[in-house]
Amino acid sequence: MAEQLLDQVGDLFEGQIDFEGQKLVELLVNVALTLVGAIAFFVGYFLQDIKLAVYIGLIGTAAVFVLVVPPWPFYNRHPVKWLPVGGVTPPANLVINDNVLK
Repeated sequence: MAEQLLDQVGDLFEGQIDFEGQKLVELLVNVALTLVGAIAFFVGYFLQDIKLAVYIGLIGTAAVFVLVVPPWPFYNRHPVKWLPVGGVTPPANLVINDNVLK
């Protein structure tokens, strides 16, 4: 029972995302951190409060971290279909540089 629970937790944190999911994560990180930084800067500038700007930046960065670091299921919508293992035999009498391989 405990082993099954550990396997489920391990599967959850294994980090299976596809290439499209990686591209989406990169876009989200770039856009979200840029917006958080701009908002923190402008709020801090207009209110003349560096402490508030730092807090907004830290909270926004933590929110982006929660959004992109865990392997959420929507990051694995296009899984890679790999070829089956084995079952392929090399061609008979393959000629490489005038040597016949059997």
